[in-house]
Amino acid sequence: MPKATVAAIITPDDDKPAIILLTKRNVPPFQGYWCLPGGHIDDYETAEKAVVREVMEETGLHFTAPVFLYFFNEVFPQNNFHAVALAFYGKGTGAARLMPDEVEEIAWFPLEEALALPLAFNHLEILHRYAQHLAL
Repeated sequence: MPKATVAAIITPDDDKPAIILLTKRNVPPFQGYWCLPGGHIDDYETAEKAVVREVMEETGLHFTAPVFLYFFNEVFPQNNFHAVALAFYGKGTGAARLMPDEVEEIAWFPLEEALALPLAFNHLEILHRYAQHLAL
């Protein structure tokens, strides 16, 4: 049975939608890869609450008004991983800080630079969809 997960495309400001925050994973699967902050939706938790919680846990940022972007299938049998990821975007407020339990590095990137990084899960597909959204 697939898990339900969330992924957050975080910008520093509404006027800078092409600058995004990525974290480098400190845990398997995809340890050492860059990714969007996010994770599993807990039992009886809404997707919106899950993405706000995951952003706070992984970055220390407040993500109070997430906007739904799209859903993405994440099927990786080699990692025994199957999820449906719900991607959200929006502004993060506060000071980003490293949370070393899950994240080994945290940084802001121009979207075009982020698209060239080794990304975990289907986060490249998510960022391509976000780039298309920005072009509208």
